[in-house]
Amino acid sequence: MLRGLLIGLLTVALIGTGYWGYKEHQEKNAVLIHAENNYQRAFHDLTYQVDQLHDKIGETLAMNSRKSLSPALAEVWRITSEAHNDVGQLPLTLLPFNKTEEFLSNIGKFSYQTAVRDLNKDPLTDQEYETLKKLYKNAKDIQDELRNVQHLILKNNLRWMDVELALASGQKQMDNTIIDGFKTVEKNVEGYSETNFGPTATALQKPKKGFEQLTGKEISEQEAKQIATRFAPKNVERVDVTTNGKGSNIQFYSITMHDKGNKHDVYMDITKKGGHLIYLLHNRDIKQQKISLNEASNRATEFLKKLKFKDLELYESAQYDNIGVFTFVSNYKGVRLYPDAVRLKVALDNGEIIGYSGRDYLAAHKKRNLPKPAITKEEAKKSVHSNVEIQEDRLAVVTNDAGEEVLCYEFLGTIDQDTYRIFINAMDGTEEKVEKLQSAEPLFREI
Repeated sequence: MLRGLLIGLLTVALIGTGYWGYKEHQEKNAVLIHAENNYQRAFHDLTYQVDQLHDKIGETLAMNSRKSLSPALAEVWRITSEAHNDVGQLPLTLLPFNKTEEFLSNIGKFSYQTAVRDLNKDPLTDQEYETLKKLYKNAKDIQDELRNVQHLILKNNLRWMDVELALASGQKQMDNTIIDGFKTVEKNVEGYSETNFGPTATALQKPKKGFEQLTGKEISEQEAKQIATRFAPKNVERVDVTTNGKGSNIQFYSITMHDKGNKHDVYMDITKKGGHLIYLLHNRDIKQQKISLNEASNRATEFLKKLKFKDLELYESAQYDNIGVFTFVSNYKGVRLYPDAVRLKVALDNGEIIGYSGRDYLAAHKKRNLPKPAITKEEAKKSVHSNVEIQEDRLAVVTNDAGEEVLCYEFLGTIDQDTYRIFINAMDGTEEKVEKLQSAEPLFREI
């Protein structure tokens, strides 16, 4: 009888284990199917957007009036933005596809900057028209390659999950059609990098310069480790350092550290030249809030002092759940320099820095010879809408839509319960930017 009971219990246990395994398999398959559907949708959307991009650029070649051309170029900008978003949803993080993304980005910037200017006073030049013709041809080439990949995917019933596994494992799979197709697209796009975008070319090429203004000597991997541990939680272990790929315009070390206490990894990027911190991420669970947003801003300020920043001031702060988000900018002789921005995230449970980005600051910070304003503050105020009640004003440097730094009068004002930041060009009185703030009383604090 005991033997029968044991057999029965083992049978029940076996059936239970089998059922659990079956359910786990079903759930895993459901996740894989969902991911596969998302990848398929993103790819077919990308193919459609490139089709639309080619057609829309072709339409602009036949237009001769600002009334038609400006909206058409704005539509080109919208399409490239959506195509760029679709690329970002594909499992291509391990496959170099940066040339294609850069090409789409440059088309978007060129079309936007051309669309927003007064084409009656400043019409398309012959050079810009030739650029449009080249972009039309380039878009056709990308369209043909993507359509070919799409045809093979549908014909052979290929799966994007196999692409992700192939990229992650680095091993040769039975069918690399999708990977090979995207490599062909990327190789062809390399030939488009010399496209002349006319007067906007300078602004479009700025991101390629990287961190040219960096100071300091080249550091070793060991020195990068030492720098990283200064800004890491106390209980980290297993510090791994890798060097970014050759040919990049920014040379840096990527550091990964394991946080034993929170059981999460801490990630940092540190420049080879000078050992400057570019990026920090500590993606851990944030517990119940114990410190105020003001105290968190003090923690952010102390962190920046450890990084040896000077003349920074906090101009924007916000709270999302139990995280404080802060943006600091440079202040040079009373002029706020918005391109020199650093951003931090502070956990409101213990005041720990869980996020940092100094990329904008490292790319933009330099010694500037600021011009004297050509108009007075009172003259600039005349360009502000009469409904705005001005509360504060100062001089500031911002980057305009053409990617150029301009000296402006910054006016902080309100309309009813809403607060706005308005930038008026200090040289000619042009309204450069208008921003609506989330808070009517932003906190300002100097370091």
